[in-house]
Amino acid sequence: EYSFSDLVRDRRTVWDGVRNPQARGNLAKMQKGDSVLFYHSGKEPKGVAGIAKVVRTAYSDPTVEGNEHRWLAVDFAPICELPRFVSLSELKMNRKLSQLPLLRQTRLSVMPIA
Repeated sequence: EYSFSDLVRDRRTVWDGVRNPQARGNLAKMQKGDSVLFYHSGKEPKGVAGIAKVVRTAYSDPTVEGNEHRWLAVDFAPICELPRFVSLSELKMNRKLSQLPLLRQTRLSVMPIA
């Protein structure tokens, strides 16, 4: 799994491989300079590790083979690591965040916060 530490090391990455139509729509809405919460979803504990920004808006996912160009990718760069990791269970305990899409659709990889 790609971690926030990997993003800091690499200074930039392509977020590709997204194969959910709803997540694809959210990728398409991202604008250059948008802030992104970098959420570790593939390993335990799940949670937010850092803040990144969009440095290239949506384009055809380079991992797609053949003529299936409907899937998208965006490029991110790190802004900062959080002072401490914020776990999914901690997010769920905060009533102010109860309407956060992440807490209702924990398997969706790309979603708006605001």
